[in-house]
Amino acid sequence: MEIEIVSKKENELLDRTEVTFKASHPKEGTPQREAVREKLATMLKAAKERVIVDSMDSEFGKMETVGYAKVYKTKESAMKFEREYVLVRNKLKEKVKVEKKAAVQAPAKLRAEAAPAKALEKPAEKPAEKPAEKHAEKHAEKHAEKKA
Repeated sequence: MEIEIVSKKENELLDRTEVTFKASHPKEGTPQREAVREKLATMLKAAKERVIVDSMDSEFGKMETVGYAKVYKTKESAMKFEREYVLVRNKLKEKVKVEKKAAVQAPAKLRAEAAPAKALEKPAEKPAEKPAEKHAEKHAEKHAEKKA
């Protein structure tokens, strides 16, 4: 895999350098984010922990990937300015797992008392008519109207 830096821009307000790159990878699949980070870090003479690959796009059939990366001056500024999911993708932060609370259900006796009486009664079941019988009845009615 070879990486070519297409453009490089200093962003002093956010304490970083923004880089657009093109990676060519003949006879290989789309490169892994970690491999791209390592190559960019060596090319830009920065520590790997300060390089954040924001996006990488590959087209079907082409052996090129175009991407956008940011190189921060310090790791602290990267942690401060970057979105959390991007930090997780670049393995600078662990994904926080949110535990769901178990739903508390009332005992069946209390639920039955709280429900209205009509809701507990089952409606009377009608014998199901077959579609063919309905059709025959409608046809017979129309036929009788035409004769009259």
